[in-house]
Amino acid sequence: MNSDRLNPMPTRHRSLVALRIVPQSRLLFWFGVVVLPYSVLGALYPEAFLFSAALIAGLITLALLDAALAQGNLDGIRLELPEVVRASKDRPTSIPVKLQNERQRARRLRLGLGLPREIRSPNEELQVLLPQGAEFSRLDWPCEPLRRGNYRVAKAYLETPSRLGFWALRGTVSAPCEIRVYPNLLMERKKLAALFLHRGAFGLHAQRQVGKGRDFEKLRDYISGDGYDEIHWKATAKRGRPVTKVFQIERTQEVYAVIDASRLSARNLCVVRRAWPVVGRDAAAAVSPEVEPGTTDGAEATTVLERFLTSALLLGQAAEHQGDFFGLITFTDRVQTFLRAKNGQAHYSACRDALYTLEPQTITPDFDEISAFIRTRLRRRALLIFLTSLEDPVLAENFVRNMSLLAGQHLVLVNMLKPPGADPLFAGLGVESLDDLYQRLGGHLQWHGLRELEKVLQRRGVRFSLLENERLASELVSQYLGVKQRQLL
Repeated sequence: MNSDRLNPMPTRHRSLVALRIVPQSRLLFWFGVVVLPYSVLGALYPEAFLFSAALIAGLITLALLDAALAQGNLDGIRLELPEVVRASKDRPTSIPVKLQNERQRARRLRLGLGLPREIRSPNEELQVLLPQGAEFSRLDWPCEPLRRGNYRVAKAYLETPSRLGFWALRGTVSAPCEIRVYPNLLMERKKLAALFLHRGAFGLHAQRQVGKGRDFEKLRDYISGDGYDEIHWKATAKRGRPVTKVFQIERTQEVYAVIDASRLSARNLCVVRRAWPVVGRDAAAAVSPEVEPGTTDGAEATTVLERFLTSALLLGQAAEHQGDFFGLITFTDRVQTFLRAKNGQAHYSACRDALYTLEPQTITPDFDEISAFIRTRLRRRALLIFLTSLEDPVLAENFVRNMSLLAGQHLVLVNMLKPPGADPLFAGLGVESLDDLYQRLGGHLQWHGLRELEKVLQRRGVRFSLLENERLASELVSQYLGVKQRQLL
């Protein structure tokens, strides 16, 4: 627990909205020690009746007095949670909790937060000791998000014991807090660490490339060997001597990640296992919480859409390093999100905010709609990187027809995660049963269909890639850098 006298809590603090008093185990203990035996003693021995009755009445009076004095124990206690907490999926974080103790008395509290199921915490509750003479205190509530999305904490719970410990006064506090859980880019960034270094000759650097671009840079005097198509005839006429146009590589090209959020992206890829620490209920937070030994397993499936979102955000970071503009389009049977290509940290944050709540829909994608939208809204030639799934032959045929129209205006790359088992017939291990044979045959037919789709798209000027799950992000960045290197855009 950290105390702070210099930074008072804002006026937007939360006061108690519900109070109730509950008996503690100490009261039940003394009830069993005094009331039960002395009531039996008074009933069996009349001469001990007055003494037993006085003793029982004294205990009841003391308990009632303790309950009456406990009514104001939570007066002056205020609690505040931040309006927005930003976290990453599967990465430990903490929620800052601010407490105000107007009376500045040493007080022991039992604190709980109403966290949603998707936000897992090793602590169900924390024992908090408010220090003497400090009005404002702060503690960090540890937690770890299990799923990407937007979640809210509505209430917090406080409990403080009475002076004699017979009762506990419990209060409910309205403490609205929004928790934004973004995709976890840490593991993918580790795989691409060499691309994001800025030391020596390593890393992703914006550099002038060899070759002729299409972006006009300047005019200069004619040099022997310049082509006639490079001469600026108007400037030559004005100056009275030959003048040549000089071009440079385009530095602010537009790159769009087009993400399919339909039923095609709802397929589960794998199950990720995690170990969770278990912390005792009586862990004190006055100084720092202590973790007791012991773990329990947690598991969650990763969807195709989850991999698409992570890879798209990493592609946006790569485009930012290269000085290009990055844009975002998500679609199902209609366009859901469209962010025009820009650069800068504010634009990247807008892209991240647009993606962290995206979930796959149980509807069929409409490739006609997304194709018409792109042709209408994107006039400038851009690099379009489609992230979709094309196992369905009918949808694949519709997709090919629309890509033929887009490829004439934009540079289109189509990427798809390889379905499980979609391999050549003799690519795997030996067949052990008849079921394995039919399964391998089905995978071979699916792989063959995707290879034929790749050839059809290639004839239309569209590059199709069937990627492994583990290499999706790195392959996207490599494709983008290859386009930049070869000046295809």
